Amino acid sequence: MNRMSRTLAVGAAAALCAASLAACNTESTNAPASSGSKKLTIGLANQQMSVTFPAAIAKGARDEAKKLGVKLVVLDSQGDQAKQSSQVQDLVGQKVDGIILVPLSPGPAQAMVDQADAAGVAVGTAHGYVGANQDVKTPYEKLKYVIDEDEAGAGATAGKMAVEAVPGGGEVAVITGAAGFVENKTRVQEFEKALTDKGGFKIVANQPGDWTKEGGQSACQNILAAHPKVSLFYAISDDMAVGCAAATKAAGSSAKIIGVGGSAGGIDAIKAGTVYGTVCYKPFTEGQMAVKAMVDSLKGKLSGTPKTTFYDTPGVTKDNVDSCQPQW
Repeated sequence: MNRMSRTLAVGAAAALCAASLAACNTESTNAPASSGSKKLTIGLANQQMSVTFPAAIAKGARDEAKKLGVKLVVLDSQGDQAKQSSQVQDLVGQKVDGIILVPLSPGPAQAMVDQADAAGVAVGTAHGYVGANQDVKTPYEKLKYVIDEDEAGAGATAGKMAVEAVPGGGEVAVITGAAGFVENKTRVQEFEKALTDKGGFKIVANQPGDWTKEGGQSACQNILAAHPKVSLFYAISDDMAVGCAAATKAAGSSAKIIGVGGSAGGIDAIKAGTVYGTVCYKPFTEGQMAVKAMVDSLKGKLSGTPKTTFYDTPGVTKDNVDSCQPQW
Protein backbone atom coordinates (compact mmCIF):
# COMPACT_ATOMS: atom_id res chain seq x y z
CA MET A 1 0.00 0.00 0.00
CA ASN A 2 1.17 3.50 -0.70
CA ARG A 3 1.79 6.38 1.66
CA MET A 4 3.07 9.91 2.18
CA SER A 5 6.83 10.32 1.94
CA ARG A 6 8.88 7.49 3.39
CA THR A 7 10.00 9.57 6.35
CA LEU A 8 6.49 10.73 7.22
CA ALA A 9 5.11 7.22 6.79
CA VAL A 10 7.67 5.69 9.12
CA GLY A 11 6.93 8.40 11.65
CA ALA A 12 3.19 7.80 11.37
CA ALA A 13 3.63 4.07 11.78
CA ALA A 14 5.83 4.57 14.81
CA ALA A 15 3.23 6.83 16.37
CA LEU A 16 0.54 4.30 15.61
CA CYS A 17 2.53 1.50 17.23
CA ALA A 18 3.01 3.62 20.32
CA ALA A 19 -0.69 4.48 20.46
CA SER A 20 -1.94 0.92 20.00
CA LEU A 21 -1.92 -1.69 22.74
CA ALA A 22 -1.68 -4.49 20.18
CA ALA A 23 1.28 -5.75 18.22
CA CYS A 24 2.23 -3.52 15.30
CA ASN A 25 4.26 -4.39 12.24
CA THR A 26 5.12 -2.09 9.36
CA GLU A 27 6.60 -2.88 6.01
CA SER A 28 7.68 -0.70 3.12
CA THR A 29 9.77 -0.86 -0.02
CA ASN A 30 11.76 1.58 -2.08
CA ALA A 31 9.69 1.00 -5.20
CA PRO A 32 7.23 3.86 -5.84
CA ALA A 33 3.49 3.26 -5.94
CA SER A 34 2.08 6.73 -5.81
CA SER A 35 -1.25 8.37 -6.47
CA GLY A 36 -0.09 11.65 -7.96
CA SER A 37 2.83 12.83 -5.81
CA LYS A 38 1.51 11.22 -2.63
CA LYS A 39 2.29 7.76 -1.38
CA LEU A 40 -0.54 5.83 0.19
CA THR A 41 -0.65 4.42 3.71
CA ILE A 42 -2.83 1.39 4.35
CA GLY A 43 -3.52 -0.40 7.61
CA LEU A 44 -4.40 -4.06 8.01
CA ALA A 45 -6.65 -4.57 11.06
CA ASN A 46 -6.31 -8.33 11.44
CA GLN A 47 -8.14 -10.86 13.60
CA GLN A 48 -5.51 -12.86 15.45
CA MET A 49 -1.95 -13.38 14.23
CA SER A 50 -1.44 -16.41 16.47
CA VAL A 51 -4.05 -18.23 14.36
CA THR A 52 -2.63 -19.64 11.15
CA PHE A 53 -5.35 -18.47 8.74
CA PRO A 54 -5.33 -14.71 9.49
CA ALA A 55 -1.53 -14.91 9.83
CA ALA A 56 -1.40 -16.21 6.26
CA ILE A 57 -3.66 -13.34 5.13
CA ALA A 58 -1.13 -10.91 6.61
CA LYS A 59 1.74 -12.73 4.91
CA GLY A 60 0.02 -12.45 1.54
CA ALA A 61 -0.75 -8.79 2.16
CA ARG A 62 2.90 -8.10 2.93
CA ASP A 63 3.95 -9.91 -0.22
CA GLU A 64 1.65 -7.83 -2.42
CA ALA A 65 2.62 -4.60 -0.64
CA LYS A 66 6.25 -5.34 -1.41
CA LYS A 67 5.46 -5.99 -5.06
CA LEU A 68 3.53 -2.74 -5.35
CA GLY A 69 6.13 -0.72 -3.46
CA VAL A 70 3.83 0.38 -0.68
CA LYS A 71 3.97 0.39 3.09
CA LEU A 72 1.80 -1.82 5.22
CA VAL A 73 0.84 -1.29 8.88
CA VAL A 74 -0.30 -4.60 10.38
CA LEU A 75 -2.25 -4.61 13.65
CA ASP A 76 -3.19 -7.73 15.61
CA SER A 77 -6.43 -7.60 17.60
CA GLN A 78 -5.50 -10.91 19.28
CA GLY A 79 -9.11 -12.02 18.88
CA ASP A 80 -10.38 -9.15 21.04
CA GLN A 81 -13.34 -7.23 19.58
CA ALA A 82 -12.76 -4.12 21.69
CA LYS A 83 -9.08 -4.11 20.75
CA GLN A 84 -9.88 -4.32 17.04
CA SER A 85 -12.26 -1.37 17.36
CA SER A 86 -9.57 0.62 19.17
CA GLN A 87 -7.03 -0.23 16.49
CA VAL A 88 -9.32 0.97 13.73
CA GLN A 89 -9.75 4.22 15.68
CA ASP A 90 -5.96 4.47 15.86
CA LEU A 91 -5.63 4.00 12.11
CA VAL A 92 -8.28 6.63 11.43
CA GLY A 93 -6.54 9.00 13.83
CA GLN A 94 -3.26 8.48 12.00
CA LYS A 95 -5.05 9.45 8.76
CA VAL A 96 -4.11 6.35 6.83
CA ASP A 97 -5.45 6.32 3.29
CA GLY A 98 -7.14 2.96 3.54
CA ILE A 99 -7.92 0.14 5.96
CA ILE A 100 -8.19 -3.54 5.17
CA LEU A 101 -10.41 -4.99 7.89
CA VAL A 102 -10.45 -8.70 8.72
CA PRO A 103 -13.54 -8.46 10.94
CA LEU A 104 -14.12 -10.49 14.06
CA SER A 105 -17.88 -9.87 14.09
CA PRO A 106 -20.27 -8.32 11.51
CA GLY A 107 -22.15 -5.92 13.80
CA PRO A 108 -19.19 -4.21 15.49
CA ALA A 109 -17.39 -4.19 12.13
CA GLN A 110 -20.13 -1.99 10.69
CA ALA A 111 -19.52 0.63 13.38
CA MET A 112 -15.81 0.58 12.51
CA VAL A 113 -16.55 1.07 8.83
CA ASP A 114 -18.94 3.91 9.61
CA GLN A 115 -16.28 5.67 11.66
CA ALA A 116 -13.62 5.32 8.99
CA ASP A 117 -15.99 6.39 6.22
CA ALA A 118 -16.99 9.51 8.15
CA ALA A 119 -13.28 10.42 8.34
CA GLY A 120 -12.78 9.87 4.62
CA VAL A 121 -10.78 6.66 5.05
CA ALA A 122 -11.48 3.91 2.53
CA VAL A 123 -12.25 0.44 3.95
CA GLY A 124 -12.29 -2.95 2.28
CA THR A 125 -12.68 -6.31 3.98
CA ALA A 126 -11.14 -9.74 3.69
CA HIS A 127 -12.35 -13.01 5.18
CA GLY A 128 -15.42 -11.70 6.92
CA TYR A 129 -18.74 -9.88 6.94
CA VAL A 130 -19.83 -6.35 7.78
CA GLY A 131 -23.36 -5.54 8.94
CA ALA A 132 -25.56 -7.90 10.89
CA ASN A 133 -28.17 -7.97 8.13
CA GLN A 134 -25.79 -7.99 5.18
CA ASP A 135 -25.37 -10.84 2.74
CA VAL A 136 -21.74 -11.24 1.66
CA LYS A 137 -22.86 -11.01 -1.98
CA THR A 138 -24.40 -7.61 -1.22
CA PRO A 139 -21.63 -5.77 0.64
CA TYR A 140 -22.27 -2.97 3.11
CA GLU A 141 -22.55 0.15 0.97
CA LYS A 142 -19.78 2.06 2.76
CA LEU A 143 -17.18 -0.56 1.87
CA LYS A 144 -15.01 -0.31 -1.23
CA TYR A 145 -14.88 -4.06 -1.80
CA VAL A 146 -15.05 -7.48 -0.16
CA ILE A 147 -12.55 -10.29 -0.77
CA ASP A 148 -13.82 -13.54 0.67
CA GLU A 149 -14.25 -17.26 0.47
CA ASP A 150 -17.62 -18.38 -0.88
CA GLU A 151 -18.68 -19.96 2.39
CA ALA A 152 -22.03 -21.18 1.09
CA GLY A 153 -20.31 -22.56 -1.98
CA ALA A 154 -17.81 -24.36 0.25
CA GLY A 155 -20.68 -26.00 2.10
CA ALA A 156 -22.19 -27.13 -1.18
CA THR A 157 -18.82 -28.56 -2.26
CA ALA A 158 -18.50 -30.39 1.06
CA GLY A 159 -22.01 -31.76 0.59
CA LYS A 160 -21.13 -33.07 -2.86
CA MET A 161 -18.07 -34.82 -1.43
CA ALA A 162 -20.18 -36.27 1.38
CA VAL A 163 -22.57 -37.85 -1.10
CA GLU A 164 -19.60 -39.32 -2.97
CA ALA A 165 -17.93 -40.54 0.23
CA VAL A 166 -21.04 -42.30 1.57
CA PRO A 167 -23.24 -42.96 -1.48
CA GLY A 168 -25.56 -45.21 0.48
CA GLY A 169 -26.45 -42.49 2.99
CA GLY A 170 -26.49 -42.87 6.76
CA GLU A 171 -26.11 -40.92 9.97
CA VAL A 172 -24.19 -37.64 9.77
CA ALA A 173 -22.76 -35.36 12.47
CA VAL A 174 -21.72 -31.72 12.05
CA ILE A 175 -18.89 -30.12 14.03
CA THR A 176 -19.19 -26.32 14.04
CA GLY A 177 -16.76 -23.67 15.23
CA ALA A 178 -17.02 -21.47 18.31
CA ALA A 179 -20.41 -19.94 19.12
CA GLY A 180 -21.25 -16.67 17.40
CA PHE A 181 -19.39 -17.21 14.13
CA VAL A 182 -21.52 -16.79 11.01
CA GLU A 183 -19.59 -19.64 9.39
CA ASN A 184 -21.52 -22.01 11.66
CA LYS A 185 -24.48 -21.23 9.40
CA THR A 186 -22.95 -20.28 6.08
CA ARG A 187 -20.72 -23.36 5.80
CA VAL A 188 -23.52 -25.71 6.85
CA GLN A 189 -26.73 -24.66 5.10
CA GLU A 190 -25.78 -25.80 1.58
CA PHE A 191 -24.09 -28.92 2.97
CA GLU A 192 -27.36 -29.96 4.57
CA LYS A 193 -29.25 -29.13 1.38
CA ALA A 194 -27.00 -31.43 -0.64
CA LEU A 195 -27.75 -34.31 1.73
CA THR A 196 -31.49 -33.59 1.66
CA ASP A 197 -31.50 -33.46 -2.13
CA LYS A 198 -29.72 -36.81 -2.31
CA GLY A 199 -31.88 -38.48 0.34
CA GLY A 200 -30.98 -41.28 2.72
CA PHE A 201 -29.01 -39.09 5.13
CA LYS A 202 -29.95 -38.05 8.66
CA ILE A 203 -28.09 -35.45 10.71
CA VAL A 204 -28.11 -36.87 14.21
CA ALA A 205 -25.82 -34.43 16.01
CA ASN A 206 -24.41 -30.91 15.79
CA GLN A 207 -21.75 -29.89 18.32
CA PRO A 208 -19.18 -27.08 18.53
CA GLY A 209 -15.49 -27.90 18.24
CA ASP A 210 -14.29 -24.32 18.85
CA TRP A 211 -12.08 -24.37 15.71
CA THR A 212 -9.37 -26.48 17.40
CA LYS A 213 -8.06 -30.03 17.01
CA GLU A 214 -8.76 -30.69 20.68
CA GLY A 215 -12.29 -29.34 20.38
CA GLY A 216 -12.96 -31.39 17.27
CA GLN A 217 -11.65 -34.54 18.92
CA SER A 218 -13.76 -34.00 22.03
CA ALA A 219 -16.93 -33.27 20.04
CA CYS A 220 -16.51 -36.38 17.89
CA GLN A 221 -15.79 -38.54 20.93
CA ASN A 222 -19.00 -37.36 22.55
CA ILE A 223 -21.03 -37.90 19.40
CA LEU A 224 -19.65 -41.40 18.81
CA ALA A 225 -20.52 -42.35 22.37
CA ALA A 226 -24.15 -41.43 21.70
CA HIS A 227 -24.30 -42.34 18.01
CA PRO A 228 -21.78 -45.10 17.26
CA LYS A 229 -23.27 -45.68 13.79
CA VAL A 230 -22.36 -42.23 12.44
CA SER A 231 -21.05 -42.78 8.92
CA LEU A 232 -19.80 -39.25 8.19
CA PHE A 233 -18.54 -36.24 10.13
CA TYR A 234 -18.54 -32.78 8.59
CA ALA A 235 -16.16 -30.52 10.53
CA ILE A 236 -16.27 -26.94 9.23
CA SER A 237 -12.49 -26.49 9.66
CA ASP A 238 -9.55 -28.75 8.93
CA ASP A 239 -8.16 -28.50 12.46
CA MET A 240 -11.40 -29.89 13.87
CA ALA A 241 -11.46 -32.55 11.14
CA VAL A 242 -7.96 -33.72 12.10
CA GLY A 243 -9.00 -33.88 15.75
CA CYS A 244 -12.11 -35.83 14.77
CA ALA A 245 -9.93 -38.33 12.89
CA ALA A 246 -8.11 -39.09 16.14
CA ALA A 247 -11.47 -39.69 17.84
CA THR A 248 -12.76 -42.05 15.17
CA LYS A 249 -9.52 -44.03 15.25
CA ALA A 250 -9.69 -44.39 19.02
CA ALA A 251 -13.32 -45.51 18.81
CA GLY A 252 -12.69 -47.97 15.98
CA SER A 253 -15.14 -46.04 13.79
CA SER A 254 -14.96 -46.18 10.00
CA ALA A 255 -16.81 -42.86 9.60
CA LYS A 256 -15.61 -40.64 6.79
CA ILE A 257 -14.52 -37.09 7.68
CA ILE A 258 -14.74 -33.94 5.60
CA GLY A 259 -13.19 -30.63 6.61
CA VAL A 260 -12.87 -27.11 5.21
CA GLY A 261 -9.73 -25.06 4.68
CA GLY A 262 -6.99 -26.80 2.73
CA SER A 263 -4.57 -26.35 5.64
CA ALA A 264 -1.25 -28.18 5.82
CA GLY A 265 -2.66 -30.42 8.53
CA GLY A 266 -5.79 -31.16 6.54
CA ILE A 267 -3.92 -31.96 3.35
CA ASP A 268 -1.50 -34.25 5.23
CA ALA A 269 -4.49 -36.06 6.76
CA ILE A 270 -6.03 -36.59 3.33
CA LYS A 271 -2.75 -38.01 2.05
CA ALA A 272 -2.62 -40.31 5.07
CA GLY A 273 -6.20 -41.43 4.48
CA THR A 274 -7.52 -40.31 7.88
CA VAL A 275 -9.62 -37.46 6.41
CA TYR A 276 -11.66 -38.01 3.25
CA GLY A 277 -11.67 -34.48 1.84
CA THR A 278 -11.61 -30.73 2.35
CA VAL A 279 -12.33 -27.46 0.53
CA CYS A 280 -9.17 -25.63 -0.54
CA TYR A 281 -9.00 -22.11 0.93
CA LYS A 282 -6.17 -19.73 0.05
CA PRO A 283 -5.57 -17.06 2.72
CA PHE A 284 -2.20 -15.94 1.29
CA THR A 285 -3.88 -15.28 -2.06
CA GLU A 286 -6.72 -13.53 -0.24
CA GLY A 287 -4.28 -11.14 1.45
CA GLN A 288 -2.67 -10.35 -1.88
CA MET A 289 -6.04 -9.66 -3.49
CA ALA A 290 -7.12 -7.38 -0.63
CA VAL A 291 -4.04 -5.18 -0.98
CA LYS A 292 -4.34 -4.98 -4.76
CA ALA A 293 -8.03 -4.05 -4.50
CA MET A 294 -7.30 -1.31 -1.95
CA VAL A 295 -4.55 0.21 -4.08
CA ASP A 296 -6.86 0.10 -7.11
CA SER A 297 -9.62 1.78 -5.10
CA LEU A 298 -7.35 4.55 -3.85
CA LYS A 299 -6.07 5.18 -7.37
CA GLY A 300 -9.59 5.41 -8.78
CA LYS A 301 -9.38 2.13 -10.68
CA LEU A 302 -12.06 0.53 -8.52
CA SER A 303 -15.22 2.55 -8.00
CA GLY A 304 -18.99 2.33 -7.90
CA THR A 305 -21.14 -0.06 -5.89
CA PRO A 306 -18.95 -2.38 -3.80
CA LYS A 307 -18.72 -5.94 -5.03
CA THR A 308 -17.69 -9.22 -3.47
CA THR A 309 -14.89 -11.14 -5.14
CA PHE A 310 -14.62 -14.84 -4.40
CA TYR A 311 -11.51 -16.79 -5.28
CA ASP A 312 -11.71 -20.41 -6.41
CA THR A 313 -12.19 -22.94 -3.60
CA PRO A 314 -12.22 -26.44 -5.11
CA GLY A 315 -13.01 -29.66 -3.32
CA VAL A 316 -10.02 -31.87 -2.57
CA THR A 317 -9.82 -35.62 -1.97
CA LYS A 318 -6.98 -38.12 -2.23
CA ASP A 319 -7.54 -38.27 -6.00
CA ASN A 320 -6.57 -34.62 -6.54
CA VAL A 321 -4.82 -33.72 -3.29
CA ASP A 322 -1.73 -32.34 -5.04
CA SER A 323 -3.89 -29.63 -6.64
CA CYS A 324 -4.21 -27.84 -3.27
CA GLN A 325 -0.94 -26.32 -2.08
CA PRO A 326 -1.51 -25.36 1.59
CA GLN A 327 -1.16 -21.65 2.32
CA TRP A 328 -1.63 -21.98 6.09
